[in-house]
Amino acid sequence: MKAALIKEPGNLPVYTDFREPVATEGLVRVKVAASSLSHVTRSRAAGSHYSASGRFPLVPGVDGTGTLEDGTRVYFVLPEAPFGAMAEYCLVKQNRCIPLPAALDDVTAAAIAIPGMSSWAAFVERAKLAEGETVLINGATGSSGALAVQIAKHLGAGKVIATGRNVEALHSLRALGADATINLAQDESALESEFQHHFRAGVGVVLDYLWGPSASLLLAAAAKAAEDAVPLRFVQIGSISAPTITLPSSALRSTAIELMGSGIGSVPMPRIFAAITQLLNATVPQGFQMATHAVPLSMVASGWAEAEGRARTVFTMGPNG
Repeated sequence: MKAALIKEPGNLPVYTDFREPVATEGLVRVKVAASSLSHVTRSRAAGSHYSASGRFPLVPGVDGTGTLEDGTRVYFVLPEAPFGAMAEYCLVKQNRCIPLPAALDDVTAAAIAIPGMSSWAAFVERAKLAEGETVLINGATGSSGALAVQIAKHLGAGKVIATGRNVEALHSLRALGADATINLAQDESALESEFQHHFRAGVGVVLDYLWGPSASLLLAAAAKAAEDAVPLRFVQIGSISAPTITLPSSALRSTAIELMGSGIGSVPMPRIFAAITQLLNATVPQGFQMATHAVPLSMVASGWAEAEGRARTVFTMGPNG
């Protein structure tokens, strides 16, 4: 079969022949239709993600959409190594396959599942978002953050505050449900003042996709301005800005900040699958928007290297893939 193959960490994938998987007990074979180039896929392929096996060569792709041998269309996640999702076929445990709604196309489903799950699971499983609460999404101008804005409103948030550096992207978030936006590119004193203004008004949940300086400033502002003894659930999801922060101990002693993470390991896998199922079933009825860029798998090297912007690159299989 044809597949993308990464021979060593840091290498671009090449489009080549790879042995075809054969279903064994406990595993089903999926004929792949589409697989998204997510941050998790990139970092696992580089050997840097905490869930990476470190074994090469490998076929990249942690999830995708496709068809089982009985004709059922599914979204699948975590195929069995070395058969990743960016190939004509892969092997997956039966309980890691989720039937797709008929109205949801393969490319959109492949693109939206992981970034949408990141906020859905954070809100439902970790933060326990309550109806009417105010949510602040730090790093909302990326695809995951923009989805988080929409999902927050769908799950009952009363007010959504979105932060980011891209002014045009921040403006577009208003149409997706953001009630207020904060430009992270302003000077630090002005930014902290704006953060404090919102915390004084009341913020129940922070979803952080950035970590680094903006997260440090958010926590410091919350320590100064949030109402005493009122819990603020700060959920860490991504570290696009930096892997570490500086956090004074007084920020935790002087407030009711609850600092937690959300992802594989902090949420049980059955609950992650439940979040993905709920997300996929809600995508078409709720009109969740996500920009996608479909690329034939045969162009995987250039598509991998050139992927940028807010559109999620999705590699497609098929006659021209």
